[in-house]
Amino acid sequence: MGQRVNEAAPSAGWEGGRAGASPLPQASKEGSRASGGEGRLALRWRWDNLDRVSSYQYLINHREKCQQQDVLLLLFVKTSPENRHRRDAIRQTWGNEKYVRSQLNANIKTLFALGQPTDHLQQAQLQKELQLEDQKYNDLIQQDFLDTFHNLTLKLLLQFSWVNAYCPHARFIMSADDDIFIHMPNLVAYLQSLAQMGVQDLWIGRVHRGSPPVRDKSSKYYVPYEMYQWPSYPDYTAGAAYVISNDVAAKVYEASLTLNTSLYIDDVFMGLCANKMGIVPQYHVFFSGEGKAPYHPCIYNKMMTSHGHVDDLHQLWKQATDPKVKKFSSGIWGRIYCRLVNIVLLCKLYYEDTYPCSAAFS
Repeated sequence: MGQRVNEAAPSAGWEGGRAGASPLPQASKEGSRASGGEGRLALRWRWDNLDRVSSYQYLINHREKCQQQDVLLLLFVKTSPENRHRRDAIRQTWGNEKYVRSQLNANIKTLFALGQPTDHLQQAQLQKELQLEDQKYNDLIQQDFLDTFHNLTLKLLLQFSWVNAYCPHARFIMSADDDIFIHMPNLVAYLQSLAQMGVQDLWIGRVHRGSPPVRDKSSKYYVPYEMYQWPSYPDYTAGAAYVISNDVAAKVYEASLTLNTSLYIDDVFMGLCANKMGIVPQYHVFFSGEGKAPYHPCIYNKMMTSHGHVDDLHQLWKQATDPKVKKFSSGIWGRIYCRLVNIVLLCKLYYEDTYPCSAAFS
């Protein structure tokens, strides 16, 4: 059962701090330079942010989850308190640790990261339900910030502080939304091959390059000039799903202690942390965008993630992990067939935010 005492988040060893300061930090450009001469941008902390992040308490925690174990993948699923049905579906499909251990010969750990319920009228009841859920599955990690869109960066910090404190030895760390599909057999095989090569500085996913801040005040992604004054963000991966190696996790955690967490777009904040440490994201063509990947065995053969799956998760899991899928692309004729099918499915005249046309030729 997870600990439910008021356990403070792991201390970063900060000194100083002052109360009552303005909650909106000022941005400043950092003078450090990355290799290759490109400027590394960062947002400086205001001292009041130090207390803001370190003061959140663990309501549910599992310190022992990774202890004394060789963990290939630590999988964090970002979820909301009310999304019990999504968590249950994930436990039965791609997040199932027992399946991965018995069928794929790998040790993964799945944890659901969340904050407090936002409905004050139902908060006590929802929290009780979360505690009962955790007693059954032992896989929730919760801190006492409100679980809202504007606190997504706090949820990101929860993940990286937890890795740093309790599971720094996991080979790889993945952060994923609770409405995506992960082809765990393909992902595990890929990560096992990378682990054998001793890969470092790994950060893979769907990369956004040169994205400008949204200045439209009506958008939920609106970022005021005072918070971020540059014309574009550093490159970053979509927050729906990405994988990093443990050395990158340590570097991002270190950077997160010095950057401004008021920037609530979590994937952009991740990009700022990585950029500060000189880490560059790598584009993986089978990490999907916002759209669902096409349903076809030739796609399943190489897919890593697909976005927007809730009601169809069990069906897709059954189809995509069927051993017969590999037969479609086996042999020279199978490879030719799947190449043609994938060209038809992915190389369209109109844009679909799934896999790029280049994935058909990979």
